[in-house]
Amino acid sequence: MAEGENSKVSAAEQKEDFEIIDGAQIPSTSELKSDGKERTGEDSPWSAPIFSFAKKASENLAVSYGNALKSAALVGLIPKPVSNDSTAKLTAKYHTMEERSNLMNMMKLSIKVLIQSALSLGRTLDSDFPPLQQFFVVMEHCLKHGLKAKKSFIGQHKSFFGPLELVEKLCPEASDLATSVRNLPELKTPIGRGRAWLYLAVMQKKLADYLKVLLDHKNLLSEFYEPDALMMEEEGAVIVGLLVGLNVIDANLCLKGEDLDTQVAVIDFSLYLKDAQNIDDGKQDGGITAVLDQKHYVEELNRHLSCTVGDLQSKIECLEKTNSKLQEELAAATDRIEALQGEQQELKQENELIRERSEKHVEVTKQDTKVELETYKQTRQGLDEMYSDVWKQLKEEKRIRMELEKELELQIGMKIEMEIAMKLLEKDTHEKQDTLVALRQQLEEVKAINLQMFHKSQNAETSLQQKKEAISSFEDKTHQMMSSVKQMEDRLQRAEKARQDAEEKNVKLKQEMSGKTESLKQLLTQLDSKCSTLEKELKSEKEQRQTLQQELHQEKDTTTLLKTELQQVEGLKKELRKLQEEKQQLEKICEEQEQALQEMGLHLSQSKLKMEDIKEVNKALKGHTWLKDDEATHCKQCEKEFSISRRKHHCRNCGHIFCNSCSSNELALPSYPKPVRVCDTCHTLLLQRCSSNAS
Repeated sequence: MAEGENSKVSAAEQKEDFEIIDGAQIPSTSELKSDGKERTGEDSPWSAPIFSFAKKASENLAVSYGNALKSAALVGLIPKPVSNDSTAKLTAKYHTMEERSNLMNMMKLSIKVLIQSALSLGRTLDSDFPPLQQFFVVMEHCLKHGLKAKKSFIGQHKSFFGPLELVEKLCPEASDLATSVRNLPELKTPIGRGRAWLYLAVMQKKLADYLKVLLDHKNLLSEFYEPDALMMEEEGAVIVGLLVGLNVIDANLCLKGEDLDTQVAVIDFSLYLKDAQNIDDGKQDGGITAVLDQKHYVEELNRHLSCTVGDLQSKIECLEKTNSKLQEELAAATDRIEALQGEQQELKQENELIRERSEKHVEVTKQDTKVELETYKQTRQGLDEMYSDVWKQLKEEKRIRMELEKELELQIGMKIEMEIAMKLLEKDTHEKQDTLVALRQQLEEVKAINLQMFHKSQNAETSLQQKKEAISSFEDKTHQMMSSVKQMEDRLQRAEKARQDAEEKNVKLKQEMSGKTESLKQLLTQLDSKCSTLEKELKSEKEQRQTLQQELHQEKDTTTLLKTELQQVEGLKKELRKLQEEKQQLEKICEEQEQALQEMGLHLSQSKLKMEDIKEVNKALKGHTWLKDDEATHCKQCEKEFSISRRKHHCRNCGHIFCNSCSSNELALPSYPKPVRVCDTCHTLLLQRCSSNAS
């Protein structure tokens, strides 16, 4: 008994989920007949389809119920009545079988009507399209069939969004769809999320693919559905195959602003009723279509005329504005050209003044450079004389050194006297070494001065090319001095070696060199006197070098002044170049403005020609009228007589009658949703108009 009560409760719940209209709401045949007699005009065609639909629905239900009973009896599902529980289970199974078949038939009808209406409409479908709304309602009923109730703190509830969430795990492509549904803030219930999921899947054209993935994993669906649910049986695979046809449809569904949580899913059967029209109705419809065609034609003509008038007015206003702008631009351009010409004259005068100043400045600089060259030559002669004196002093020192070497060779034979003399000689040699070091330092200073002079001469070569010959001769002399200094260093090294040899010999002959100390002392005093004289001469040379350095500083100052003057001359040249470039740019701007004025004149002439063409087209369109079939016996273009084989056809643009060959073109007019028949002349005129508007 308890199981029977549970089955009754489940059947009641399923009926509440589907919310199908009761049979009491469907009118009876007598009521339909009485209503058909009372109603007239537009209500009369609907009585017969409703009656036929009710009759077919009852026959289908009876046949489906009888087939279900027969199949169950053959399989052995209907045994002899044993108890009330078994009978309740059998009735529940039969009930679910009927529901599956009915839902599958409704899905077929909804998909068929949706595809036909979408193809006839010829555009993307919105969420307000009735067949699309009914398709989602039927789909929701199919997904709700056989759902298991889940327990929670609030109570038991059923939602088809649970099995749809499995698609995200089984198919990674659906992850974006599920996340976008969850992120919608307006949806608060699982029913609303499931409806939004269906909307997005239809827009993606992947509803059939997602449901096929679910059906391939029925072991996961068993957690959400009963074993005899539609999604668990063969009917689910059939519905998935039918959903593939929806890929032809383009849908643009807006989820914002729609209350998907509280919508009531009720199937409306009125969309699937067909009209049975009679022959008289066909004739009346033909007359109505002719009147509607004429009405559309008149509306099209009026719309064309209003559009052309508006276009002409707007174009005239634009042309007037462009003319005024061009006149203003011409005045501004003329003023600017005059100003530029005045600026050019001023620039020319400034250029002439700058040239005169630069020429005078160049002459003055040339004279100054000549004077400086003469002074430089004189200073160079003085330096040459100083170098010759230094050379003479060096030769004298060499001669003195040679004499000392000879005296040392004579003193080798003395041993005893040389012991005391060697000590004195060692002291003298140390003093001489110090003097030699000082002389070397002085020579290095001379070298540094020579190097400085060499660098200064190179700088003078870059600034003044006329000084190359003098500097080259000076460099040759410095090279000779360097070579002579090197020779002196070599001789000094030899003298040192000879001194070392003498020291070794003196060690052997200390005993023999004791008697000649006095003579050596005299010689040492002479050497001291000579060293003092050499120091005096070196002081004089240092004073001369200081004077030379002062003269060099003066020459540096003069060269810096010359460089600054040359830089000023180069800056003036750069300014002249910049002024010339600005002059060229101004000339280019003037030329571009002249070209722009020429192009604007061409545009004005073209716009005038277009205005004349538009006026001619409007004149041609104003004279067109919708001809009747009786008035025309020949084709207007080819003038061939109409017959049974050669039929009459109206041009929807001009209203005249043509044959099929002369009116085979089709174009989309604003008053017609689809392309309409148009004659050849109107076809060419409309194409020219479209091309002119596009350009």
